[in-house]
Amino acid sequence: MTQIPDKLYFKIGEVATLTKVKPYVLRYWESEFKIISPKKSLTKQRVYSRRDVDLILDIKRLLYKEGFTLDGAKKRVKEIQAEKAKQQLDLGFSDKKIQNALKSIKKELTSIRKMLV
Repeated sequence: MTQIPDKLYFKIGEVATLTKVKPYVLRYWESEFKIISPKKSLTKQRVYSRRDVDLILDIKRLLYKEGFTLDGAKKRVKEIQAEKAKQQLDLGFSDKKIQNALKSIKKELTSIRKMLV
């Protein structure tokens, strides 16, 4: 597995080197996979987040190693993202515990707001 350096943002050349994917392919994938969304720097260069680099590596694996078509890879990426989102939400707490914690936080924030006014 590719080691992603401990940085927040990467230029397109860095991403191309990390992922071993040509810059023109990265730009094409941006148009096909709307989930890849690099920002533009002040100098109008593409700046990819770590999340974008992870997605690019997933897409590369799906297309080149697992033999998915573009449409199949799009569907699989959506499934992968849904699975990751579900795992992040599943913290092992019951809904009741979460509700109680949120109520407690709301109560504390309300009391802080009253002190500031």
